[in-house]
Amino acid sequence: MSRLGIFLTVALTAFALNVPWPAMSVGNGRSAWLLHVDGAISPAMADYVVHGLTAAKSRHAELVILEINTPGGLSSAMRTIIMAILASPIPVVSFVAPSGARAASAGTYIMYASPIAAMAPATNLGAATPVQLMGGTSATPAKPKTAEERKILNDAVAYIHGLALKHGRNAIWAEQAVRDAASLTAVAALHQHVVDLMANNVPDLLAKLDGRKVSTEAGMVTLHTAGITVQDYPRGLRVDFLMALTNPTVAYILLLIGIFGLLFEGYNPGGIVPGVVGVIALLLALYALHILPVNFSGLALIVLGIILFVTETFVPAYGTLSIGGLVAFVMGSIVLMDTGVPGYGVSRGLIGGISVAAALLISVTLWLAVRSQRRPVASGAEELLQDTGHALSDFSTAGSGTVYIHSETWNARSDTPIHARRCAPRPQ
Repeated sequence: MSRLGIFLTVALTAFALNVPWPAMSVGNGRSAWLLHVDGAISPAMADYVVHGLTAAKSRHAELVILEINTPGGLSSAMRTIIMAILASPIPVVSFVAPSGARAASAGTYIMYASPIAAMAPATNLGAATPVQLMGGTSATPAKPKTAEERKILNDAVAYIHGLALKHGRNAIWAEQAVRDAASLTAVAALHQHVVDLMANNVPDLLAKLDGRKVSTEAGMVTLHTAGITVQDYPRGLRVDFLMALTNPTVAYILLLIGIFGLLFEGYNPGGIVPGVVGVIALLLALYALHILPVNFSGLALIVLGIILFVTETFVPAYGTLSIGGLVAFVMGSIVLMDTGVPGYGVSRGLIGGISVAAALLISVTLWLAVRSQRRPVASGAEELLQDTGHALSDFSTAGSGTVYIHSETWNARSDTPIHARRCAPRPQ
């Protein structure tokens, strides 16, 4: 096998297995692994954290630090991360950093689940109310009105309350963070025993952790972090790809590329490229939509809008179907994603740009249609109506004969007698 083939094989294997190449150099010495939980809590992020904890265990790391800066995310992904933290025999430190970062919503639950919780100055955490209770106007987070809302709220309260009791943290404030969307600064969180310590950065954090005793799944552990090596654990190609793919805006664009690619292939059979690109984009979009918090009514409205666009080309509705399709497309795009989930929503600017482009396309199509209706017929027998030609033969009463018109000889009928024009031009 050539060197290029070997390189491609290794690269594809690393991509498929999510092997982050820089982390492969980690030895069995004293090390603390640093994982970056930066952005929305998504299935890809959960996959990254779980793989990181597993790899840290296999490489005998002494400590795992989760550097957190998140607005929140999906409950399912959050619970996957929490389960991995609770099952880890290696002490896990959740560190809200750098200054200006936050651990909101799902990030607060992860902080409470960690054996050690730390924050950098000028950071905050809280606002952990389930988003299902934040989206409507009929109920406030503190006073859910329906049985379903009460069930969601009580489940979230019990969950964070149990995490708080496990690590001896402030359970009363944890409940306030869920019921009332309360938030705290780093200083206030330390004073109220929500977090264990404050640190300016990772080296400062390691210095303050030295000698601290931590309870883990494997039992009580005393940390010896003086002089320990910090190993950065990168996400890897696979996780980066999945995080980009499950970005709501990317998923929305892939959905449109897939649908219109298949339509172009249908209009021009044999083009191949639009069909291949459309199928790949549509499959990727469906995978992303399967993971994302999708409102299927919005997806149905988008499909309906595109169907109306296509129908307009076959049914002379004078723009009615196109306008209806545009309205359905815009409304479907707006409600497609559950935007109550932090970090999950399609860009309104993108929706507006595509809608304006579609409206201009519809306007141009309607203008061309009206213009074509007003233009005279330019071909066929209908073109000869109301035009003037020359009789090449005499027409008897209600008889027929031949005429010369538009450089062509035609058979014609006349209800009145017509005499041939003797000086008429003859066809060549």
